[in-house]
Amino acid sequence: MRQTTLCLCFALCAFCAASAENASKPIGEPVLEPPTLHCLGVYWIIRGDENKNAQIDVEYRKQGDVEWKKGPPLFRVEKGAHKAEKHGTKLDVPGDAWLFAGSIFVLAPDTAYELKLKLNDPDGGRTEKTLAARTIAEPAAPAGAPTYHVVPGSGGGKGTQGEPYHGLDAAQAAARAGDVFLLHAGVYEGTFTAKKSGEPGRPVIWRGAGDGEAIIDGQGKAAKRPGRGISAGDVHDVWFEKLTIRNADYAIVGHRSARLVIRRCHMHGVDYGLTCTNNDNDGVRDFFISDNVIEGPCTWPRSKGIENPRGIQVTGMGHVVCYNRIRGFSDALDTFPSPRCAAIDFHNNEISECTDDGIEMDYSERNTRCFSNRFTNVFQGISVQPVYGGPVYIFRNVLYNVCVEVFKMHNSPSGALMVHNTSVKKDMPLVLMTGEKVRNCVYRNNLFIGTTANYAYESTAPMEGCDFDYDGFGGGPWRTFLKWNGIRYATVDEARAKAPVYKHALLVDAATLFASGVKPPTDEKSQCDISVNDLRLKAGSGALDAGAVLPGFNDDFAGKAPDLGAYEFGGELPHYGPRPEKK
Repeated sequence: MRQTTLCLCFALCAFCAASAENASKPIGEPVLEPPTLHCLGVYWIIRGDENKNAQIDVEYRKQGDVEWKKGPPLFRVEKGAHKAEKHGTKLDVPGDAWLFAGSIFVLAPDTAYELKLKLNDPDGGRTEKTLAARTIAEPAAPAGAPTYHVVPGSGGGKGTQGEPYHGLDAAQAAARAGDVFLLHAGVYEGTFTAKKSGEPGRPVIWRGAGDGEAIIDGQGKAAKRPGRGISAGDVHDVWFEKLTIRNADYAIVGHRSARLVIRRCHMHGVDYGLTCTNNDNDGVRDFFISDNVIEGPCTWPRSKGIENPRGIQVTGMGHVVCYNRIRGFSDALDTFPSPRCAAIDFHNNEISECTDDGIEMDYSERNTRCFSNRFTNVFQGISVQPVYGGPVYIFRNVLYNVCVEVFKMHNSPSGALMVHNTSVKKDMPLVLMTGEKVRNCVYRNNLFIGTTANYAYESTAPMEGCDFDYDGFGGGPWRTFLKWNGIRYATVDEARAKAPVYKHALLVDAATLFASGVKPPTDEKSQCDISVNDLRLKAGSGALDAGAVLPGFNDDFAGKAPDLGAYEFGGELPHYGPRPEKK
């Protein structure tokens, strides 16, 4: 009897210890990250929950509304994955704790919201927190700002229309926070170094006057020191609008700067558009880069291997890069490693003729978002090699004529989520060629269309903790449907029955899928026009009503269930690239 009692006591003690270990205990308050036009991100550090059964649900509403909307739950970040080996991280997550992070999307700009986070753990630790946040507005110049006039020259002038400043150096010497400088038509020779910062709400603005091209000419590429069109390092609250920047290695360099606005500029004859990769002061944040045309030197099809030129490279936090037209680079858009790389949005950009990657989300930590972009003629599609824990959201993008990998997941990424994307290419619809692990990644509701090949999806990577399902595949015929962790599944039915993923994979008829009638390219080296890239679904296609319901991603679905791919049937084509200027 005594032995039985002791056994029961030991069992009870073990149960209590396990329950204590598994119960969730928040470490501090949830933290909002810098807001953007359409997204709000948050993270929360939770101790305990060793059995990983806790969840943090998210609800949100506009301030003043009664009804709450359901958003995506916060994403459980793989332990330790948020730390970059070389650059570390500014976010301290104890080794015995979990980082949960996530975003809500498709929000109205300049709008106040409430976010409700509900931590629920069956082992204990139920907690609810409500946060107030506001999305940003597109930057607008303050009314009544002092305005000065500039013409090409080498000194002098008073800044009036009748006696303008002669040259940018003369104007720079007089600049103060809140000033607007109108650059009249002509060529401004040499590097323009922006030395004077503005203030929040009172930027220094350098803007083309509208009477012809205001051209900043870097005067060629220096042999020893990289030539720059505009050097804007170590400044803040400086804007560049309606300028042409040409004839330089780098059109604009913005290292260690904050709140730069680059809008409606034309950059050409350059190897790099905007470069901001030095964030050693941890102060790079809140750039707004929109409606620019950026043209590089790379030619299509790829013939030189991986080239150096890049359209836009950014690191830091809080940036919005939207509605740009970028072509002729190795990569169009890149995130870059630094002590902090989070809460950055790339959306509604028109991208083509990239000889490496259309977009790299590489070195992102969490809550970076790549959505509603259009890609045509890219060697690789969207790269996540690697991402540090995530979540990195890649959704509602369309890709036509990708030579190799739609999603390049090399160097062992952890925490990438690919949702509602559409790709049309020659050969295998989906392929991943790397020996490095892919960890804790999610695919849902994508459409992958190809042609005759060995596989519909071949992955040589060890896949660990990944959750892929509800994707549609079209084209073929294929010898084998799926290769996953070294095991081949001959048909989609076999994959659905036996594979650890793709329990709801779907075959679609590529010939009747798209309303435009577009077919896969017959040669990946073809120069396909961006007008071909209309991948909206056709009535009656097999992709309709075939997706999984994902709160926050597809709340506006119209049928019995969400449609697969980037577009819900019947919707208008999004605007890609520079928008018409409002008069």
